[in-house]
Amino acid sequence: MEAIQFQQLPALFRQIGAVMQENEAYLCELDAEMGDGDLGLTMRKGFTALPAIIEELQAAEPALSKVLMKAGMKLASVVPSTMGTLMGSGIMSGAKAVGDVQALDGEALTRFYRGFAEGLQKRGKCQVGDRTVLDAVDAAAAAAERCPERTLVAVAEAAHRGAQEGLEATKTMLPKFGKAAVFSQKATGRVDQGAVVGVLLTQAIEAFCRS
Repeated sequence: MEAIQFQQLPALFRQIGAVMQENEAYLCELDAEMGDGDLGLTMRKGFTALPAIIEELQAAEPALSKVLMKAGMKLASVVPSTMGTLMGSGIMSGAKAVGDVQALDGEALTRFYRGFAEGLQKRGKCQVGDRTVLDAVDAAAAAAERCPERTLVAVAEAAHRGAQEGLEATKTMLPKFGKAAVFSQKATGRVDQGAVVGVLLTQAIEAFCRS
C-alpha cells in the first residue's frame, strides 16, 4: 500500500478497533493493577464505534483532515474518560498536522504521529518520561521522523518499533498522574498501561498499511 486513501479511513479504524477488542482483557488486567481496570473496555468501545461514525462524516465532508478532526471529537464524547479524551485529542491534533491531503502517505503519516503526540502532551499536560501514553506515541513519532525510507509501510513499521521501545522505557518510570501515582511503588518493572494503548495503535496502523 502506497497511501491510505480517504475512502479507506473506515477500514483503517476497523483494524484499530479490532486490535483494541482483541486486547480488551489484557488492557483491563494491566489497568486493574494501577488504575480503575476499565481501560480495555473504554478503548474497545471507543475505537469500534469510529468506523460507522467516520462513514457518516464522509457522507457530508469530503476533506480527510476534517473527517479525522471530527472523528476525534466524537471519540472523546463516546468514551468521555481520561484516556478517551486523550486519544480523541491526539486524533484531532494529528488531523490538523496532516494538512490538506486526501491520502496518508509516509510523510503524512509521520506528521499525523507527531501531531498526535503534541495533542496528547497539550491535553494531558504531560511530558515524555511521565509514564503515560505519550511515551509510546512520541517515540513512534520520533522513529517515523528518523526513518530513512519514506514509504508508508516503512514509516508505519518504524513508528510501531519506536512505540515498543517507548513502552519498554516506561518500566523504569514512576507515574505522576491519576490513581497510578498512588500505587507508584508497584510501577517499577511494569509497563504503563496507557503506553500499551499507544503501541496497539501503531501495531494496527502498521498491519493495515501492510494489507
